Order: sequence, then structure tokens, then C-alpha cells
Amino acid sequence: MVDNLQKTELRDVLSVPSKVQEDRQYVQEYKPAKDDIRYLRVLLYGPVGAGKSSLINSVSNVFRGRVSSPALTSATLSNQSFTTTYQTHKFIEGQGSSKTIYPVVFIDMMGLEEGDNRGVHENDIKLALQGHVKEGHKFNPVSPLTQRDPGYNPTPSADDKVHVLVCVISANALQIKSSILQKMKNVRETASELGIPQIAIMTNIDGLCGEIQKDLKNVYMSKLVEKKMKDFSAAVGIPMNCIFPVKNYSHEIDLKDDVDTLTLSALRKMIDFGDDFIEKI
Repeated sequence: MVDNLQKTELRDVLSVPSKVQEDRQYVQEYKPAKDDIRYLRVLLYGPVGAGKSSLINSVSNVFRGRVSSPALTSATLSNQSFTTTYQTHKFIEGQGSSKTIYPVVFIDMMGLEEGDNRGVHENDIKLALQGHVKEGHKFNPVSPLTQRDPGYNPTPSADDKVHVLVCVISANALQIKSSILQKMKNVRETASELGIPQIAIMTNIDGLCGEIQKDLKNVYMSKLVEKKMKDFSAAVGIPMNCIFPVKNYSHEIDLKDDVDTLTLSALRKMIDFGDDFIEKI
């Protein structure tokens, strides 16, 4: 994962509120590398219940500087996807005429499930990568999107295409089923062929052990987190330095620097990777 010196430095970073402000300013001031692209588009995918919608809310909190909830989430555990449509989430600060819309958007979609006729079809994710899925399209696990469907976008612009692919997984989930892992690998292969950069977000790290629950700074010292990251890296092929542990906001009513720092670290990497890709297209 990281050596002892890096662990110490990372722990120190988590302790400095000014680092949160520096990182927040970095993401707030970002502009895409090309003028014809308004938004850096980040596509989230992963198993059902991994925390995609909660991650969107946590990122929104970072931009707004307060707790917000633009993406609906379920308070109950379920083996079915709570999100069923293709939803683009913009991040906003302020209200009315003074509000700012930031040039980074997250796309939420139906989660992956075990079996051929459950959850989002991997071909729909592949089409989304290329910008072929229209906003609001309702996914049908039994019948993947085709060129004849009204939800198909035949002429995607550079703004419609995905610039970063983010796999979201839950640290406290049981072992991911082999069929879901295969779907994830297939999606990754398509993204690689398209040159789209990829990272993974590991949510719910505070549910792994009491030490992290007690103090989030212990995440970089946790052998359990390290093992989870190594196992996932080996299973899917995403390098360790492209897997980011985070804690999503769930019951908190105020922002916490330790939570925001982990989210901002992942968000900065998405922006850096995505902007490098935008420069090439």
C-alpha cells in the first residue's frame, strides 16, 4: 500500500484543516483543458449497494461546503439497485443568480448484479462510455440498449463521452461474485481500448474495524483496508495507487475535515486523470 514514511505523511495531512481548503480550492477552480468541453464527465459503476449515490452526495458536500443530498439514496440494505436511470449530477455552490455550477459532473447508473437478467447490462455501460446513452434513459436488465431505442444517442459530442471511469466498491461487503467481477473486467477492457482512465473508490471503510470508526486517520495504518485493496486490485486489475479509500457521509449533519480530505484526494485524482484524457481527444 504505502511505506511507513508515507503513512506518517498521509496521517499528518489528514490532521491539517488548511489541506482541506487547499484541495477544495483546487477542484473548485478546475477548468477542462479544451474549450469545447464544458464538463469533465465521471462515470460511476459497480455492484449494487456499493455507495455510488452516497459518493455523489459526499462530493457535493465538498463543493458546497455543507451537507447536501442531490442523489437519492436508500436507508435500507437491498440486493436491488436503487438507481435505475442514467442520471448526470452537476455540482453547485450558492443559490439563485449567484450560484456556481462546476465543470465536473458525475453520472450515476443502475448497479451490477449477479446473473444475466439482473442489474445494468455491461453493454449499456460500454455504450455510456462512448456517450451513446441519453439522460434519463431507464435501464432494462433483460433488454440492453440498442440503436433503435429512444434512449440511444447516435451522435455523441465530446461533451457526452466519459472522461474518467470510476469503479465503486464497498469495503465491508462480502466477496464480490465471480460473475460480477467478470462484468467489471469486461467494462474495464472496453475503457482501456478507448483510452479512458480508470480508478476505484472503496467506500464504507469505517465499517471495517473499530480503530477506523474511532479515528478515520487510522485508515492508512489499517491492515484490513490494505488487504481489501490488494484483493480487489488482484481481482480486477486496477493498480493499488489508483484505489482510494473513502467514507461517505451517511448520518452526519455537519462536514468533517477527515472525511472531506479522503474524498478530495480521490476527486483530485479523477480531475487530473480526466484532464489528461481530455487533452488527447
